[in-house]
Amino acid sequence: MKNRNVLISGASVAGPALAYWLHRHGFTPTIVERAPALRDGGYAVDFRGEAHLSILRRMGILDDLERARTGMGSMSYVNSAGKTQAKMPADLFAGDIEILRGDLARILYDATKEHTEYVFGDSVASLTEDADGVTVTFERGAPRRFDLVIGADGLHSATRRLAFGPEERFVKHLGVYCAIFTTANHLGLDHTGHAYRTGNKLVAMYSARHNTEAKAVFYFGSPELDLDRRDVARQQAILAEHFTGNGWQSDRLLHDMRQAPDFYFDSVGQVRMDAWSRGRVALVGDAAYCPSSLSGMGTGLALVGAYVLAGELAAARGDHRVAFARYEQELRAYAEGCQKMGDGVAKLMVPSSRFLASALNRYYKIMPYLPGKNMASKMARKTAENITLRDYTGGDAPRRPSSPTGSRRAR
Repeated sequence: MKNRNVLISGASVAGPALAYWLHRHGFTPTIVERAPALRDGGYAVDFRGEAHLSILRRMGILDDLERARTGMGSMSYVNSAGKTQAKMPADLFAGDIEILRGDLARILYDATKEHTEYVFGDSVASLTEDADGVTVTFERGAPRRFDLVIGADGLHSATRRLAFGPEERFVKHLGVYCAIFTTANHLGLDHTGHAYRTGNKLVAMYSARHNTEAKAVFYFGSPELDLDRRDVARQQAILAEHFTGNGWQSDRLLHDMRQAPDFYFDSVGQVRMDAWSRGRVALVGDAAYCPSSLSGMGTGLALVGAYVLAGELAAARGDHRVAFARYEQELRAYAEGCQKMGDGVAKLMVPSSRFLASALNRYYKIMPYLPGKNMASKMARKTAENITLRDYTGGDAPRRPSSPTGSRRAR
């Protein structure tokens, strides 16, 4: 085995999942995370289908996720007075297991902290590759040498920018912005949520952590904005500009937003790349193939990607050229299928006019009585299960060697 010493940038989902499997296969992972500690809060994420559940089971964390699951039921669309107009089935949103992203990050951290070096409050500043490894400089820490570097740092990946080029080459803005934060469950929601949709806007609340709190979610349509992603005051001002006087709980939630400990604001986008690796640097999860937060597929795809990337490195005995090519070969079609689930969802989430929003609300009202009412949830499950996972512990027959570059196909 060679190239054992691996730096991973990002401590959300893909990074710790990758660290878990790298350690299982005999590598030594280090994770660097810009945030000073694990990020709490965030929206609910879900896993569905045997591909996802089998990986969680093999990691030994399925029971932990079961205990922390949201237990969400149906989601209700309401009018300005809060009266239910339509209900959407739980399986469409929650899958087999739904859990808050912050809770998932904590479980993954606990599963890896004994064998993974975590460096919080720092980030990669530069990458210099040579024949024997990569010299990494950090914003705060001293430079270090690693055999391989993996970017698991999300939609706005710094690793991708350093190794592949500017973000605008790879990130496609879907015309929507999202904000989410924790608030009081003042509606008394019981493992459910309410959503209020108007032209180009949607505001929602759903209960969390066994109804002891709630998540407030805002979506609004907009072309890409020139914003500093760390300027929270400006982000909150933009949200207030769009939603003040919008109706239902909008004004109450905008007031609560100012005191929220975990306010999050970002564009909704997809990442499209012809290749996920360059030399000794590779990408995993949203950094490589983000399907968008509206697809419902991002977290499961990150989990599968981490499993496959670590497994291919082990199968290639650490030969990154072979392993990275096989990783793309194994995962490309699956990732593209997950991305298709995100195509078009933005227009359904925030229709461009009040007329379209009203028409969509009326459609949702009668949808339970129409043929094919479960089509969307069935499509999501089929997409999530559309991969056959190789057993990298030795259960599968070895494959013939492939060209390190021949398996990549242009989009």
